[in-house]
Amino acid sequence: MGELGAVVTTMIIILIVFVCVIISNIKIVSQANAYVIERLGAYKQTWGVGIHFKIPFIERVVKMVTLKEQVVDFPPQPVITKDNVTMQIDTVVYFQITDPKLYAYGVEIPMSAIENLTATTLRNIIGDMELDESLTSRDVINTQMRAILDEATDPWGIKVNRVELKNIIPPSGIREAMEKQMKAERERREAILRAEGEKKSAVLVAEGEKESAILKAEAEKASAILKAEAEKEAAIRIAEGEAEAIREVQRANAEGIRMLNEALPSEAVIKLKSLEAFAKAADGKATKLIIPSEIQGVAGLAASIKETLTEK
Repeated sequence: MGELGAVVTTMIIILIVFVCVIISNIKIVSQANAYVIERLGAYKQTWGVGIHFKIPFIERVVKMVTLKEQVVDFPPQPVITKDNVTMQIDTVVYFQITDPKLYAYGVEIPMSAIENLTATTLRNIIGDMELDESLTSRDVINTQMRAILDEATDPWGIKVNRVELKNIIPPSGIREAMEKQMKAERERREAILRAEGEKKSAVLVAEGEKESAILKAEAEKASAILKAEAEKEAAIRIAEGEAEAIREVQRANAEGIRMLNEALPSEAVIKLKSLEAFAKAADGKATKLIIPSEIQGVAGLAASIKETLTEK
C-alpha cells in the first residue's frame, strides 16, 4: 500500500511536470511581432501572429523580433568637411525589420552595425562638401544617406525609411564668425529696406508735387479761360452797345431828315444845314475848307446878319 502510494505520487509529479513542459512550449505571437525558430541548431521557420507549439528540447526561439518602425538617435559624430573644418553631427535613423530571419542571422549586433555604418557614410558624404554647402544641404545629405544605408542593410533584413541630421555643430570659432556674418547680413538688409523706404517716400513726395503742379496749372488754365471768356463777353457787350448807339444816332438823323422832309424846308435852309455840316466836319482842326459855290452865298449872308446884330 505504501509502495502504491509512492508510485501514484511519482506519477502525479511526472504528470504535473509534463503539463508544465507542454504549457511552457505553447507560444502566442502578438501583432507586429515575429519569432525566429531553430530546430537542433538549424533555422526552422519564422512564427507569425497566433498560437504556436514548440517541440521541447528540440526547438528553441532564437530571436523575438518586433516589426514596428523603430527610431534610433545616435550620439554626435566628429566629421571633417572638404575645407578641413571639424563638426559634430548627430543623426536619427528610422528603420523597420522586414525579414526576421536575415535580421537574426545577417549581422551580429544590428544596432551597432547601423550606428557604425551611419557614421562612416556621414563622413564620406560630408568629406566631399565644404562647410557652407554642408550647412545648407541637409535634404541632399539625408537623401544620400538613406539610399546608401537602405542598400547596405538589405542583407540584414532591415529597411531604412528615413535619415535625419538632428544637429550640425561647427567649432566655436566658426560659430562666432557665422554669427558676425549673420549680423552683418541683417544690418545690410535693414539698410536696404531703409533705403527702399526712403526711395518710395521720395517718389511719393515727387508724385504729390507733380500732381499738385498739374492741378495748379489746370486751375490757372481754367482761370485764364474764364477771364478770357469774361473779357470776350465784355467786349461783345461794349461792341453791341456801340452798335446800338450808332443805330440810335442813325435813327435820330433819319428822324431829323424825315421831319425836315415833312416841314418842306426852303433851299436857303438846306444850304444853311449844309454849312453846319461842314463846320462839324472841320471840328476846329481843319486848316483849309473847300466850300461849294452854292453854299458860299449862304455863308456870306450869315456873316452879314451876324455883323448887323453885332452893331445893334
